Amino acid sequence: MAFPVQTLTQLRPILVGFRKSAGLTQAQLAARLGITQQSYAQLEANPSAVSIERLFKVMNALGVRMMLSLDERDAPAEAADSASAAEPVARRKPVAGKRGTTAAKTPTGTAVGAARRRPTATTRTTPRVSKREDW
Repeated sequence: MAFPVQTLTQLRPILVGFRKSAGLTQAQLAARLGITQQSYAQLEANPSAVSIERLFKVMNALGVRMMLSLDERDAPAEAADSASAAEPVARRKPVAGKRGTTAAKTPTGTAVGAARRRPTATTRTTPRVSKREDW
């Protein structure tokens, strides 16, 4: 059965449906993936934020395949777009009255940009701990 996905918001109910039709809980699917139930719950809650690699791992664990197809309604429009892209692009004329590139001065006469400095980088004594699970 095909499930056409045209927007990222459609991913969540489709993933939930595939998991439930496989008879799996979030914890059981997470165990198959080698992650915690909480990590899988985050993925399922917002699948549009995960990488394609992780999405494929979930789909493989569920036995789901992804198929991409060209929408026949869009085919003539895409051919016209590619033909117009092959035409040379006209050069833009420079806009008269561009802003100057000199630094703004404060009433004291110092440049505003010069007064702002980045803080010096400090070295960390403790290693940074990632909250995300690496899977």
